[in-house]
Amino acid sequence: MTGNEVLKIFRDKGALLNGHFRLSSGLHSDTYLQCALLLQHTELAASLCAELAGFFKNAEVDVVISPAIGGIVVGQEVGRHLKSRAIFCEKEEGKLKLRRGFSIRKGERVLVVEDVVTTGGSIRKVGDIAIECGGEIAGYGCIVDRTGGAADTQLKSLIKVNASVYGPLACPMCKEGVEICRPGSK
Repeated sequence: MTGNEVLKIFRDKGALLNGHFRLSSGLHSDTYLQCALLLQHTELAASLCAELAGFFKNAEVDVVISPAIGGIVVGQEVGRHLKSRAIFCEKEEGKLKLRRGFSIRKGERVLVVEDVVTTGGSIRKVGDIAIECGGEIAGYGCIVDRTGGAADTQLKSLIKVNASVYGPLACPMCKEGVEICRPGSK
């Protein structure tokens, strides 16, 4: 599946949005890719995540881990395709943690996945948690990479999107008084 084919799926499903958005990173953008609108279609979720899993088929992954909430479906599907466990981190008192009895055993090969990555902050935090538990990072993957190459991980993605991203104080849409939308999970 090419990047253009994936982008067409976003457009066809109404998941490529234009406007003024506050991203879960706190940054603002004029473009938003709502993966949840794609992943609600189980066959499409399976297909996209099979493509993502393909990047890691030889990585000997024991466990796939993702940040809640956006990455859970991606993690579950990628884990299914790699025949691995799938777990997730979620916030407790504002900090990402492994909860619900999830664990990573020393030496397990861990793949960190997410739906959309803008700054790389969440996947880095999840990767750090895996390492603290004794896991070995097998890789990082996502459906959409919006980092513009800024993530300091070896990130594999189905598509790379170069959308305008602004800090809240530098956002031209805020300065124009354009109403902001928060479609994400935070």
